[in-house]
Formats: sequence, C-alpha cells, structure tokens
Amino acid sequence: MKKSISLVIASLLTLAIAGCGNSSTNSSKNRNVSDATTPANASEKATKIIVGTGTAFPKVCFIDENGKLTGFDVELLKEIDKQLPEYEFEFQTMDFSNLLLSLETKKIDLVAHVMEKNPERELKYSFNKEAYAHWRNRIVVAKDNDSIQSLDDLKGKKVLVGATSAQAQILENYNKEHDNAINIVYQNGAANDTVAQISTGRVDATLAADFVLPIIDPQSQLKASGDELSSADILYVFRKDDADSQKLSDAIDSAIKELKTNGTLGKLSTEWLGADVTADSVK
Repeated sequence: MKKSISLVIASLLTLAIAGCGNSSTNSSKNRNVSDATTPANASEKATKIIVGTGTAFPKVCFIDENGKLTGFDVELLKEIDKQLPEYEFEFQTMDFSNLLLSLETKKIDLVAHVMEKNPERELKYSFNKEAYAHWRNRIVVAKDNDSIQSLDDLKGKKVLVGATSAQAQILENYNKEHDNAINIVYQNGAANDTVAQISTGRVDATLAADFVLPIIDPQSQLKASGDELSSADILYVFRKDDADSQKLSDAIDSAIKELKTNGTLGKLSTEWLGADVTADSVK
C-alpha cells in the first residue's frame, strides 16, 4: 500500500514539472522575442503591430536577392521591436502611394518609409517625437546640366517625383503660387528608372534627399544642384487622435533614444545609407 501511494505521488510530481515546462516553452514561442526582452509576466501576450513599408527603395526598404525584405527602415524596426517586448511587429508591404491611405483605413498601424514631417502631413497624421534620421532635399539633374539651380529654373520643365512624397509636396506648393509653372511627373512607386529618365532627357530633374543620390546613381550620371530646398526630420507616421497609436509612438521614442545611446542607430545608418544621417535634427 505504501509503495502504491509513493508511486502515485511520484507520478503527480512528474506531471506537475512537465506542465510547468510546457507552459514556459509555449510562452516563449508565442512572444517570439529573446529572453532578454521577455517581461516578468511571460504569459502576457504581445500586441501585434502591422508596419506598412515598401519594397522599391534601395537600401531603405527593398527585397534582396534572396527574396528577403530588408534595408535601413526594416532592420531598424527589428531593433526597435527587440526593445519593446510588449509589442510584436509584422511587416506589410505595398506601393508607397498606398501607405498613408492604409494607415487611415486601419489596415496598418504605422508607416515606416523614411517619412518626412511637414505641415501638410501634420494636418492628417501623428508623428513620433524622436527623429531617427535627418536630411535635406535638393534638385537633382543630369551631370552636364548647369542651367538648373533653383525651383524657378524648373518652370516649364518636367520634374519626376513619387506621388504623395515630400518632394512632390515641395513642387505642389511652388505650383500653387506660380500658376502650375512646373510640369510634375508622378512616378509609379515600383519604378526605379529615375536615372534613365533624367539622363535620356525624358524628364529634366527630380528632387531627392541628400543621401539618396549615391544609392540610386552609383555610376554618377546625375548631380545635386543648387541650395537645399528643405530640411526635415525623419519619423514614423501614426493615426492622429488615437490613444493606442500615441502609446506606441511614445514607446518607439524610448527605444530610439536607447538605440542612439548604444550606437546601434548610427551603425545601421552607416551600414545601409553609407553615412550617419541620424545626428542632426530639426527643432
């Protein structure tokens, strides 16, 4: 009898230990984060965040030769995700021109596509406060073109920009005050033929952030021309007047500050963009 009772007790203890082990394993799988970022309450489920980004911006967000989504924005969000165990980021790719609309219709929770903060966007969307990059926009023309130095020089010219881009907004604002003097050519988000269009004369110019030129034009067929047209902080875009979005925005700000402090942000910028464009900020 004593032997039977001992066997029952031993069996119960074995089941209890196995049950604890399974609970721990399942929790780790569900969270999909490292032990270092798992909160004390490991059973707490992370909130899934759908990140909208593109696939056609070399070095920023693109599909590599192995079919993998990568680039500066993508790899930075992965590092931010590691800092925020309460969230789980999932990427959803689409054409650049559809990103903001998808945010409005709640198909995604934030936009990550090196988005500039400008007054027009601030009317409709919310931005986090801690910039993760900063750059300046300039006119870009063919290397042998010395006749274009300013927006005034673009009157009557064809200028190629992406629809809904910050560069398009610069031209649209100019046209409002100058009777649509510039012929704006909107490029499909999936097109990567800017260099060819300018070098062959199909269009006369484009506008681009300072870091972009060596990325899109490794053979140096184009050049930046004239003074900077604008400077901007690069931030993530969220739905406006949304409590959950604000909570996420604040959490991302904290993560970016940490990544700046430990050098990860600057390292990623140099690795992907060829320079550290994270130091300055528009205040």
